Amino acid sequence: METCFDISKCQKDFRIYVYPPDENVEPSHSYQKLLKVLRESRYYTSDAAEACLFVLSLDTLDRDHLSTDYVKNLQGRIQKLPYWNRGLNHVIFNLYAGTWPDYNENGLDFDYGFAILAKASMSESHLRPNFDISIPLFHKTYPEKGGDPGFVLSNNFPLNKNYLLAFKGKRYVHGIGSETRNSFYHIHNAQDVVIVTTCKHGKSWKDMKDDRCDEDNKEFDKYDYDVLLQNSTFCLVPRGRRLGSFRFLETLQSGCIPVILSNGWALPFAQVINWKKAAIFADERLLLQIPDMVRSISAKKILELRQQTQILWDRYFSSIEKIVFSTFEIIRDRLPNNLPRDGVVWNNHPGALVTLQKFSDSPTDFPFHSSTHSERFTAVIYCQLGLSLTPSSTLYRLITNLSKSKYLHRIIVVWSNDKRSPPNNRWPPLPSHIHFHVLQSSSTDPTNAGIAQRFFPHPLIETSAVLSLDEDTTMTTDEVDFAFKVWQQFPERIVGYPARSHYWDDAKASWGYTSKWTNDYSIVLTGAAFYHRYYNVLYSQWLSPLLHKTVEQSQNCEDILMNFLVSHVTRRPPIKVTQRKQYKGLPSVGGWSPWNDPDHFIQRQTCLNTFAAVFGYMPLLRSNLRLDPVLFKDSVSNMRKKYRQIELVGS
Repeated sequence: METCFDISKCQKDFRIYVYPPDENVEPSHSYQKLLKVLRESRYYTSDAAEACLFVLSLDTLDRDHLSTDYVKNLQGRIQKLPYWNRGLNHVIFNLYAGTWPDYNENGLDFDYGFAILAKASMSESHLRPNFDISIPLFHKTYPEKGGDPGFVLSNNFPLNKNYLLAFKGKRYVHGIGSETRNSFYHIHNAQDVVIVTTCKHGKSWKDMKDDRCDEDNKEFDKYDYDVLLQNSTFCLVPRGRRLGSFRFLETLQSGCIPVILSNGWALPFAQVINWKKAAIFADERLLLQIPDMVRSISAKKILELRQQTQILWDRYFSSIEKIVFSTFEIIRDRLPNNLPRDGVVWNNHPGALVTLQKFSDSPTDFPFHSSTHSERFTAVIYCQLGLSLTPSSTLYRLITNLSKSKYLHRIIVVWSNDKRSPPNNRWPPLPSHIHFHVLQSSSTDPTNAGIAQRFFPHPLIETSAVLSLDEDTTMTTDEVDFAFKVWQQFPERIVGYPARSHYWDDAKASWGYTSKWTNDYSIVLTGAAFYHRYYNVLYSQWLSPLLHKTVEQSQNCEDILMNFLVSHVTRRPPIKVTQRKQYKGLPSVGGWSPWNDPDHFIQRQTCLNTFAAVFGYMPLLRSNLRLDPVLFKDSVSNMRKKYRQIELVGS
């Protein structure tokens, strides 16, 4: 990085420029997906002058000249690029290099110069340390975003499955990669170790088959590959013609513990991922020892390895987007103006892709690593409707009730209305220890375009806990205090009162949104909810610009998007407290409120589907949990109850 990279280009921001497409060369479907996730990401810039890194629009994924995706005359095409500069600050993505018979990993057929290689099947001897990046080999049908979840459910027992060790795949009778696979029959016992191969691949397999092919093919047909994956404790991941193979990602997703049998392979993202916590390593020269080796692994270790496969799969490998973003985050961590994330962050939930070190260098400041509770909270009241402020008004009473909470630190009123905010003497009198601020911000202010002002990471928010409120929300002091105590136990989640739900509409083949009072929910509206202030940073700096644009255009849905974000990061649903049903029921200026607009739910349903499309999956999770105070509605004296006002709130 010191000699082959211009760090000065990355001083201001970490932006990535993608060259305009070459009209004469259409990229493969996989490379089109790769470029699409980049262009839709927060990294992307259309201005090469502000770019830190450059990515070719010319497809470099498949450099096997026998492939239909092979781009001819790539050297000449690259030399004509205006910013090539011998590859300085460029990142080259490659899945296949070299061809029959030696599959030389240097066989890219063009001079990549100073470019960083993000390459599959990389050997440790070929990888330039702290410069190149080994990536996994993925199929042409690999998902662009989201991706399927791992197959392991929580508390996945029994630990030992039907098969101890399994593999089903090709056997190369001749050529590179054949030495190990030709010996697999020695450890196959058709009982707890199932290692089966077939010679049936390639156009001339019958001409090249050996004496054992017929027997191997017959044994191969007895087993279903997916059944083996699901029912095996360990799965062999041998080298293919190249050092990597599709088996690696398939095994990782299934939760079958990978047994890596590919000497010299630089495992994907090994710079930051500790693969010893998720995989077993074997030596190709000691094949016969593998069954005894895996039999010696304890049940505790098996559980730890299996759980780690799911964390890594979910956070870094389940889609092209995650593979690409992981590549760039590794590069970002190398830059001198960036604080690198350590192995703890990369190898534990929720992973480095959603942990921004510029927020804090202390793990305890993040909601998912925190072991200490925030003792106080900041209330942020979003005023969009411009309701009148009188002692009998909802906003006035809300602030008064907030001021009685012993946990309140500061009240921030975000006045997002074209009217001027009321003068200081109109606001309720507050105790001297409570800080009060009114932030005047026009709804048409261009400086805030694209980012919901209610979730802007204001420097005034010093507490970890944020209570998000709407100006027409009615809450008692007891409701505020109880919700805060619940949030302290679940600081990584949204905790609040008004709940909504999503559902799949088969008739319309789309996601639906409902406010019906049912036994479950998946959204807690941020008109009366606690969340961690870190999510303000993620909301404003991490989400795709496409999501911000949707909120900006709709002037709606920012609360749904915040639920998407938190559920995506935590893989957990929000938490609803107590029984309050009514929300947004009060009349507003002129008798009209956006919450009573008949188009309101249609618009929010549209947002729901747009968000799911951009995320690549539906992150929202349903829950039927509701947390109530102890002795809530019990037939005992009200004096025995800690939160006495809550029971009096109408439902």
